[in-house]
Amino acid sequence: MAETLEIKEIEERVILVGVSTKDGDDTEASLDELEELVETAGAVTLEKVIQNRESVHPGTYLGKGKIEEVRERIQELGATGIVCDDELSPAQLRNLENALEAKVMDRTMVILDIFAKRATTKEGKIQVELAQLRYRSARLVGLRNSLSRLGGGIGTRGPGETKLEVDRRRIHDRIGQLKAELEDVKRHRETARQKRSRNHVTVASIVGYTNAGKSTLLNRLTDAGILAEDKLFATLDPTTRNLKLPSGQEILLTDTVGFIRKLPHHLIEAFKSTLEEAKYADIILHVVDCSNPQMDMQMYVVYDTLKQLEVQDKEVVTVFNKIDRAGEDVILRDFSSDYQVKISAKTGQGIDELIDLLEKLLRNRKVYLEQVYTYQEAGKIQLIRKYGELLSEEYTEAGILVKAYVPAEVYGSIMLHRQTNCAAIKQVCKQLYLYKTW
Repeated sequence: MAETLEIKEIEERVILVGVSTKDGDDTEASLDELEELVETAGAVTLEKVIQNRESVHPGTYLGKGKIEEVRERIQELGATGIVCDDELSPAQLRNLENALEAKVMDRTMVILDIFAKRATTKEGKIQVELAQLRYRSARLVGLRNSLSRLGGGIGTRGPGETKLEVDRRRIHDRIGQLKAELEDVKRHRETARQKRSRNHVTVASIVGYTNAGKSTLLNRLTDAGILAEDKLFATLDPTTRNLKLPSGQEILLTDTVGFIRKLPHHLIEAFKSTLEEAKYADIILHVVDCSNPQMDMQMYVVYDTLKQLEVQDKEVVTVFNKIDRAGEDVILRDFSSDYQVKISAKTGQGIDELIDLLEKLLRNRKVYLEQVYTYQEAGKIQLIRKYGELLSEEYTEAGILVKAYVPAEVYGSIMLHRQTNCAAIKQVCKQLYLYKTW
């Protein structure tokens, strides 16, 4: 009987390494987050090592004594390599691998690997490959020496080993091709945004730190059915869904990729067309995991990333999520937002308050209209019903009395039209005792 062979992906067993340059910094918390990233990428963390230095060593990241200590721990624990908590320069990567005689990865490599695994759409795959090639192009010399040891695991997904073996010219050619494809995607996005603008559709962009619960919230509000797991970067590709509110008003909700501290510059550049959804949105829904001890730091990272993307002058709603898991003594406040609401996207707690707030925000963006239309102008009411919020309509002998909230653009066009029938309208208003308010 033939023996069945089971092929498994190589499991990385790594030591996490970070450098603390001042007392009270967040190096330890950053390594805890790196452990989550490594786990998401499919590796196992054996140990965490922190070196206290005035600054990161420019040539080897770690000092000479700490390198020797880490090399001994690699041998004792049987580790396959190490992961550094910062992005390494080509020289640091090459020198550290030579000194440790083991595989060396950095935080950026792990994040890129996760993105490569999570990307499912054509656009997502293009963006990830572009980010990986930009990252590896700058490190081609440093990576060449270690190609023989890259037999799988973190850092080898996506473009793959063959991409690393080609020369710099061919990589740059591929980068140019990918950038052209992304420009085409960007044009499609701009066309869609222009269409939404013509239809007076309000757009809310859901942003937040990774694993804050953005996808869970979108599923709760719209039954989007997208993947929502308790993992970093569980979803990568953007999703847009329409939410019809109880009043009949509609709003488009767009879920974006999660942010994280030390988010690689190459990723921000590659995902700009996706992240710019926040730039062109009318409202920002900032989802915050209020059960996380690092909540304040995560909020700072989100606002800093939005600043890099030039997202400014937007109405910001801070959605404190996972309230069911937060301690009673947790103080929830955000001085950078216009509104705050406490919810649990998982249990549904506070969702009604969030919907009421969205109703209020949409209404604030419209103009109140109280007007009488002749029956020949009934088509205008359809316009109001399509783009606005029709509160009431009363049919009388003189015409149709309408009370509604409508977008400013629609209000202007309606009133401009009605000025041509001013005498007739005044006569109708007299009959309805509305002349004094005309």
